Amino acid sequence: MARPTTKTDLTKSANENFEKIWQLFDAMSDDEQRADFAFGAEMGKEAHWGRDKNLRDVFIHLYEWHQLLLNWINSNQQGEAQPFIPLPYNWKTYGQMNIEFVAKHQGTSLNDAVKMLRESHAEVMAAIESFSNDELFAKGLFPWTGASSLGSYCVSATASHYLWAVKKLKAQDKAYSKALIA
Repeated sequence: MARPTTKTDLTKSANENFEKIWQLFDAMSDDEQRADFAFGAEMGKEAHWGRDKNLRDVFIHLYEWHQLLLNWINSNQQGEAQPFIPLPYNWKTYGQMNIEFVAKHQGTSLNDAVKMLRESHAEVMAAIESFSNDELFAKGLFPWTGASSLGSYCVSATASHYLWAVKKLKAQDKAYSKALIA
């Protein structure tokens, strides 16, 4: 599916991609779900391939990006001007923020990460539902979205990010299965 440009497409894509995560997760054994990734940074140049060590790290990453979106929307709607990426980070340094998310959650269990992610997805979808199509996808409607639309941030924090997670789960499943055979 192409990048969503309407509320209907956004909600459909976000929910479908979210469901793909759980289909893959549920098909894994408990051992595979809890195992460290059987692949490493060799999967790609992007920092996340080496950063995330297990499914918990992926799930808390999604959860924390949901929190970024929700906090940003809520603050700005209440008249508190806030950037999407909180200070001291920015779009050039958010990689360090992602590393800190992982460090922050080393004591979070996989079960808690699953619960947190499911709850935050519901909160994000409720937030999306509270906006009209125009409020989500008309550029410049909210001064705090800059040259982008609110919907583009929502797509990034949901549907697109969920596809990223699906790739990680598929890579784990493939590498874990290969390791069992070897």
